[in-house]
Amino acid sequence: MTQTPLKFYVPEPSGRPGQATDFSYLRLQPAGAARKPPIDIEPYDTRDLAIGLIRVLDDQGNAQGPWAEDPPDDELLRRGMRAMVKTRIFDARMVIAQRQKKTSFYMQCLGEEAIAIGQSLALREGDMHFPSYRQQGLLIAQDYPLFDMMCQIFSNDQDPLKGRQLPVLYSVPEKGFFTLSGNLGTQMPQAVGWAMASAIKGDTRIACGWIGDGATAESDYQTALLFAHVYRAPVILNVINNQWAISTFQSVAGGEGITLAARGIGSNLASLRVDGNDFLAVHAVSRWAAERARNNHGATLIEWVSYRAGPHSTSDDPSKYRPADDWSRFPLGDPIARLKQHMILRGIWSEPEHQELQKACEAEVVAAQKKAEAHGTLATGRTSSVATMFEDVYKDMPAHLRRQRQELGV
Repeated sequence: MTQTPLKFYVPEPSGRPGQATDFSYLRLQPAGAARKPPIDIEPYDTRDLAIGLIRVLDDQGNAQGPWAEDPPDDELLRRGMRAMVKTRIFDARMVIAQRQKKTSFYMQCLGEEAIAIGQSLALREGDMHFPSYRQQGLLIAQDYPLFDMMCQIFSNDQDPLKGRQLPVLYSVPEKGFFTLSGNLGTQMPQAVGWAMASAIKGDTRIACGWIGDGATAESDYQTALLFAHVYRAPVILNVINNQWAISTFQSVAGGEGITLAARGIGSNLASLRVDGNDFLAVHAVSRWAAERARNNHGATLIEWVSYRAGPHSTSDDPSKYRPADDWSRFPLGDPIARLKQHMILRGIWSEPEHQELQKACEAEVVAAQKKAEAHGTLATGRTSSVATMFEDVYKDMPAHLRRQRQELGV
């Protein structure tokens, strides 16, 4: 009997340079079509929401469906718009700074601004985020000083982290922003562990973990799902499916033929798949998941469907592996443009107001950059003092470190 030879399969994206992407693999649903369950729903009963797509804003900017029934107030929408615009301008200025050799590295969140900012505005002070490296919006939404962020990026003499972290790997625990790690995936079990500790202490604070589609292939991610399920940890596990992990398409991490949210069902977690470019959907779902966690109903896994509009980092050239016009063709659009359209329809915003906001944010970012650069950049060589490498390890510096510091003349 003749046996058919085995074939090794490697997933491929539906678009490459010179070939327009077929986005039908996203399996979109109309805005308002997804149901909104009670917060105490059994995890297995969310399976339709794990393979569907929760959307609030339709193509005309109208809010639709049950997730739009308790909309954010006008002031919150303005705060969200301001934070998204400021984040995008901040990113653009820092990319230019890297090209000018003022810093070695930068990673922007272009096209994904609504996810971190929408969730940040749905949570309470004291809740803790364990982010990945595209969640700068968590800090900007809370008005953390741009000056401090820039000094960390430039590793200058005002760097809050004293030059000990790569650019964009912030650490701001007072704003609920846990120290960023370059080792992807580690933040997810850390988030679950922090949430478990909060429950053990009888606290009221919850945790949020953040990970990209590519890093869900890490074993740390599976560990986080297991512990979140077993101990019903009060945690929100955010998976940002922006379609690309550097040059690797999301299907290589297991997103082909099934959604990333569906993995949560197998781990007995309430699991939702959401339009991450829809600010209203992000805020509504984040608030739902937070209420579920605070009321001891367990963790929620959320897959945010978005698109990484820019390069993976300033070291990347995405035109080598995907169509250059992909973002302009992405069916879920631009989160800022979509929220602006909704706010104008709602009568609380206008095109002139939007232009004024952009000018004001640009001025704020430029002023912070000038102030930060006055304390040094990589280009000027005026960086964080070498002397700091000997500090903050021992209460009393041992003799061998004192000798080494003296040898360096610092």
